[in-house]
Amino acid sequence: MNLSNLKPAEGSIKHSKRIGRGAGSGKGGTATRGNKGAKARSGYHQKVGFEGGQMPLYRRVPKFGFKNINRVEYVGINLDTLNAIAEAQNIAEINVDVLKQNGLISAKDRIKILGRGELSKAVNVTAHAFSTSAKAAIEAKGGKTTVIE
Repeated sequence: MNLSNLKPAEGSIKHSKRIGRGAGSGKGGTATRGNKGAKARSGYHQKVGFEGGQMPLYRRVPKFGFKNINRVEYVGINLDTLNAIAEAQNIAEINVDVLKQNGLISAKDRIKILGRGELSKAVNVTAHAFSTSAKAAIEAKGGKTTVIE
């Protein structure tokens, strides 16, 4: 084997059809576009979703509701989850970094502490929002709630 007899593998190279290059090519004349009509012309473009004149799906299906672009999504974390973290790691301060390390939230998530479960000891919690029951339960055990702006 040397450079003079190198060839691509059999069937790996496929030549494209040369359309509209004269009668002798067998693909001249109408250039595989059929006879006349919009589809035979250059610059033809069919609308996205066009179904041949039938009422298209995007018009057949009813629309309702709306999406509020100002909505703020929170990741809800319950007191029993906070209690499990505080017990396992023996910490009294729970903030965004602690929740991130435990895999409960990702980098840009906003956190809301919810009131399911109970705390066994005083814990200081820092989050974006608190439910009233969660705030009351944390402060009843002697902990502090700090809201992140």
